[in-house]
Amino acid sequence: MESMRLSTIGSRGGLPFLLLLVLSCSTFTSTEAYDALDPTGNITIKWDVISWTPDGYVATVTMYNFQQYRHIQAPGWSLGWTWAKKEVIWDMMGGQTTEQGDCSKFKAGIPHCCKKDPTVVDLLPGTPYNQQVANCCKGGVLNSWAQDPGNAVSSFQISVGSAGTTNKTVKLPKNFTLKAPGPGYTCGPAKNVRPTKYITSDKRRITQALMTWNVTCTYSQFLAQKTSSCCVSLSSFYNDSIVNCPTCTCGCKNKTDPGSCVNPDSPHLSSVVSSSSSKDINTPLVQCTSHMCPIRVHWHVKLNYKEYWRVKITITNFNYRMNYSQWNLVVQHPNFDNLTEIFSFQYKSLTPYEGLNDTGMLWGTKFYDDFLSSASEKNLGNVQSEILFRKDKSTSLLIRDGPSQEGFISTAITVLCLHQMPILGNQMQVRN
Repeated sequence: MESMRLSTIGSRGGLPFLLLLVLSCSTFTSTEAYDALDPTGNITIKWDVISWTPDGYVATVTMYNFQQYRHIQAPGWSLGWTWAKKEVIWDMMGGQTTEQGDCSKFKAGIPHCCKKDPTVVDLLPGTPYNQQVANCCKGGVLNSWAQDPGNAVSSFQISVGSAGTTNKTVKLPKNFTLKAPGPGYTCGPAKNVRPTKYITSDKRRITQALMTWNVTCTYSQFLAQKTSSCCVSLSSFYNDSIVNCPTCTCGCKNKTDPGSCVNPDSPHLSSVVSSSSSKDINTPLVQCTSHMCPIRVHWHVKLNYKEYWRVKITITNFNYRMNYSQWNLVVQHPNFDNLTEIFSFQYKSLTPYEGLNDTGMLWGTKFYDDFLSSASEKNLGNVQSEILFRKDKSTSLLIRDGPSQEGFISTAITVLCLHQMPILGNQMQVRN
């Protein structure tokens, strides 16, 4: 799932519209990243040792996506680590390792995995019940915490052998990695925390894990991708011109590599699209455009009422290989404090800083417009809706001498682009 963010930051003075296309306003180190609109967002991985075995332990591993708007899309997450000693995985439920490794020294009772650095993935929907645990088997897909907290959790159970059998002899795994499904996440070291407590179904008794440790992983767009993969175009009712996405925003047409994009008028379009293999699913195959982006967001100031502004948002998919399910759009603008109505999209206010209500998260209505389909031979995938803002002199959507800045952030953007929006003309039609 591609996570999209449109940021509009109010400006003062005689400045034209500026389109600010960035991946993240965050700074990061080798172990963590920071998102100004989601300062506490992270993925927390909790290991709960729930029982001891003759040569190790059984643990429930739970992954919480505490990011407000960033999803993990298909083909899903993969979690890796390095064992501190010579541990093996005897058995798993709700997940599996991608490789078994060399288990030749075991004469009977072959372990599930003998690798020093295993990688675990989620099981697929439809897995037999006797192989499931709670919150497993979603194909590695995790929704964002703000949009769908009930589906922002994933779990699996693991039986570890050749490990310690007490709190003092168990050694915590190290070098955790999280791919979702590609790079971008950096995980810190495992840290011992207070054991997790559980309340029985009758709510009359509390039990607790024998041992618990947490791993925190944070996201950096700069680590995920070095080039942009989306852009923003702008238009308004008061000017006939359209500010298109900047040329070569996501790359330029490669004359030496004709396969870098597909001409929509090509007679071979269907054969090119159908020949894509499953390995190519995360590599965009886009329609040939001046901007070469898989995703474009168009922000159109549609109408000027006496007391309101009406804005139309259209998200277009130029990618022939990928659908975007349960997408979201995050908009930052001072007028969100005066939001009156949103048509068809869902809305949630994001307030990363106390007393500042200028950021909203939008997403599609289930079974109506929560699915952004891939481009096809006949049509480009798109979803659209309109927003009504009440006018406020202190935080106007448009002001005569200087409209606001606009910007868009997606999980695939990394570069900074600036261009101008036409300045509001002297004559402006107002509707009652």
